[in-house]
Amino acid sequence: MNQNANQYMAEESIGKLMLRFSIPCIMSLLVSALYNIVDQIFIGRGVGFLGNGATNVVFPLTVIALAISLLAGDGCAAYLSICRAAGMQSTGIRAWEMQRPLWRQLVSCLHWSMFF
Repeated sequence: MNQNANQYMAEESIGKLMLRFSIPCIMSLLVSALYNIVDQIFIGRGVGFLGNGATNVVFPLTVIALAISLLAGDGCAAYLSICRAAGMQSTGIRAWEMQRPLWRQLVSCLHWSMFF
């Protein structure tokens, strides 16, 4: 891989990097919020107020599940990249393998929360 391809990450100012990488994140959050609004309109017209109530109860649970999965996935991926760059590949792989039980527990908790 070309070493100069990502050289701007080390040379660019923090403010410009934050602006460059925050715009796609903000756009994805806006699209997600717009999807939720449109979804509420269609459910309200099709099902009624009980459908809106059900989706309003479930929506925070999906946001919490997304936050936990991003916390574990992005954090572990960043740690794995740092370990690989430092030449500690076995430490990074061990950390990646340690997060698997967390994923299993999260999926089983979400699975059981749907039924009870």
